[in-house]
Amino acid sequence: MSADSVTAAAPSGPAVDGSRGAVLANLLFNLALAALFTALFVAAGELPSSMWEPLGAGAFPRLVLGALILFNLALALQAALALGHAPRGAGTCAWLYQRRLAFATLAAFALYALAMPWLGFAPASLAFLLAVQWLLGARRGRRLLVATGVAVAFGVGLYLLFGQVFQIPLPAGRLW
Repeated sequence: MSADSVTAAAPSGPAVDGSRGAVLANLLFNLALAALFTALFVAAGELPSSMWEPLGAGAFPRLVLGALILFNLALALQAALALGHAPRGAGTCAWLYQRRLAFATLAAFALYALAMPWLGFAPASLAFLLAVQWLLGARRGRRLLVATGVAVAFGVGLYLLFGQVFQIPLPAGRLW
């Protein structure tokens, strides 16, 4: 990862620039994430139950998603309280630009979730991991080789681990 990409990925919230636009962008972003996690929380309740687990397959995802909803609502409340005290400025575009890698990663994750029913777990995970590592700076040479190894190990390895060792089938794709 280059020094520029590390600098661009470094978090700098409202405490750093403190402009009204940055605080407003932070508020909207956390509300959007809370809404997304709420939708996923509801969808996790529809996961099939298992005879081996009394709480059902959706219990752990719902626990994690519930914590994420509370965390994002707390951050949104913090930003809403800071909004009245923030000085006016053109911080929204700068805030978005500073977080472009985070937004690109979220977009890749959304595509990953959409591609999962079509491609299946292993190919979708392999593509997601390769794409995110490329976004974060593994673009050529040895870094790309290591990124490919990591993507294969986690994409195919997790599929085999869950399917063969734990006997938990992961989603197979409609295309293959």
